[in-house]
Amino acid sequence: MTADLLGRLLPAREELAPGAVLLRGHALPVAPALLAAVTAVAAAAPFRRMVTPGGFVMSVAMTNCGAAGWVTDRRGYRYAGTDPQSGGPWPPMPASFRDVASGAAAAAGYPGFEPDACLVNRYEPGARLSPHQDRDEADLAHPIVSVSLGLPATFQFGGPDRRDRLRRVPLAHGDIVVWGGPSRLAFHGVLPLAEGEHPATGNLRINLTFRRAA
Repeated sequence: MTADLLGRLLPAREELAPGAVLLRGHALPVAPALLAAVTAVAAAAPFRRMVTPGGFVMSVAMTNCGAAGWVTDRRGYRYAGTDPQSGGPWPPMPASFRDVASGAAAAAGYPGFEPDACLVNRYEPGARLSPHQDRDEADLAHPIVSVSLGLPATFQFGGPDRRDRLRRVPLAHGDIVVWGGPSRLAFHGVLPLAEGEHPATGNLRINLTFRRAA
């Protein structure tokens, strides 16, 4: 059991929906290594605020590592093998990233997951992510693995229809959400990040989203 910010005991493993599992504190043992790797990735491919096809600048700063990186601009959403800012390849995926993603997927019931893309999101207070589906991947049989680091956030998780009710799920440093199978195309998002200070990240939240893009 773990405790939330109000001191309430929460289960270490919680099913959010069929095929969707929350693993509380699963990444805590490797969190320092993950954050060190984020720093190295961002040194090679700096965080940037991408533009949506509709011309809106996203409030979340992003970068990528792995064989492919998720990008958005006025041409649309897609995966790209090169960083559009540098023209070179994205940084390789750190071994610590790959290990935590495959281990969490296996713990959630998806053994053999081997991500080839990791989207790294940096949230500052006020930043949010509107409800959306992850559907740009070539094979939707693979799950999504999402690792939370730093400031707590409120994750929204719904169903395959935009009109489905969005459940609010508190996420803390080290929590991992895995979803696939019947929940693979569930709408999900993050409510605006509240002000705060975390000993590992300061006033930031870092989110690692692992996918099999190809």
